[in-house]
Amino acid sequence: MAEKVIRVDDIDGSEGADVAKRDFEVLGRTFTIDLSDDNFKRLNEMLDALAPFIENAAEVKPARKGRKSGAAKIKGYTNGDVRAWALRSNIEVSERGKISDEVYAAFIKAHPDAKPDA
Repeated sequence: MAEKVIRVDDIDGSEGADVAKRDFEVLGRTFTIDLSDDNFKRLNEMLDALAPFIENAAEVKPARKGRKSGAAKIKGYTNGDVRAWALRSNIEVSERGKISDEVYAAFIKAHPDAKPDA
């Protein structure tokens, strides 16, 4: 028993002996697609046309979602210092997480040597 494999061009749906699995690279990533000789030629022409734009462009990297540092918004004191002062001063402050701008403002007012980060 014999099997016949028919390759179909992924762009125009054509079938033919010239349709083959074609690999191509864009920005360091390799892709594969079934294309006829004509469509593979078109693909290479497009990649050649894009090359000068890619070579002269700067990559924009997505913003990173990293952990925020535990550094205080003021120099010379830590967030732990601000929290301890707030608790001693009967000012509501969370044990963890963001410290409100109002708490920072009150701390700076009570500590003239505290300098806000620029």
